[in-house]
Amino acid sequence: MVSLKQRLKAVIMLLRPPYWLMTGGLSVLTIFAIKGGLPEDPWVLPLVVLSAISISSGGFAFNDYVDQESDAIVKQNRPIPSGILAPWQALLAAIILFAIGLAASFILDWLCFAIALMDTTLLVAYSKVIKKSAGFFGSFLMGFLIGTSFVYGEAALTGTFTIVSLSLSFMSMGSIGGNILRDVLSLEGDIKAGYATLAAKRGPDFATKVGAVFFLLNVIGSPVPFLVNAVGWAYLVPIILWDIIVAVSGVVLLRNQDIDLVKKQERLVTRTMILIPIALILGAFK
Repeated sequence: MVSLKQRLKAVIMLLRPPYWLMTGGLSVLTIFAIKGGLPEDPWVLPLVVLSAISISSGGFAFNDYVDQESDAIVKQNRPIPSGILAPWQALLAAIILFAIGLAASFILDWLCFAIALMDTTLLVAYSKVIKKSAGFFGSFLMGFLIGTSFVYGEAALTGTFTIVSLSLSFMSMGSIGGNILRDVLSLEGDIKAGYATLAAKRGPDFATKVGAVFFLLNVIGSPVPFLVNAVGWAYLVPIILWDIIVAVSGVVLLRNQDIDLVKKQERLVTRTMILIPIALILGAFK
């Protein structure tokens, strides 16, 4: 019999709370950076967080529902193949979460609703179709969805978006590179599951080099928010530190695609991504 503790753990795994920082968290930090503080409307931040994390978790729940057969082969600890949650429960959770996210975004304004609807549609399409056949586009799409978090934040604050949030969204290049490297690390399981990732289509060495290039693109684009006056000079302190880490990792991986090195550099870049929200917080003080 499944215990309450096991069920709660499965629900948390289904919703993936750590990723909330890369959705609602980035939107909130974008608002904070642009405004230089909190918005006048006290409902903006709660609605942004609720809509962003609901759609994000809805996407993960729907992905687990679609992937239940392949997860039974390569990810048996996931909530559905482990038998702790039934497939219909994951699907129901996804539907409810998508509905909550879209409703909250509609309350904010029409542009937020349009972005939320686009993200929801792309998440569903990714799980049903794109992930299994798109190769590089699948990794790019995941980075693109993170990039929309910045635009969503400005849309919630001002009802529009400008070069300010677009310049910040370029920071998602690092996420694209990280997604590609994670596909390299999960290549064996992806092949068994039938996922046509870039690493599966073109080989792990080629995919590693592409991931490294996106790391370097992130470094090139990172000063742009400061150059367009989206953030203050203090933003540059943690960003320069992160740029050094990402640039070194990119160069190292372009020269050597050893799998242990890929694992080490992917882990280093992922763990130091905390410098991005720190930079946005500091950059709010112009």
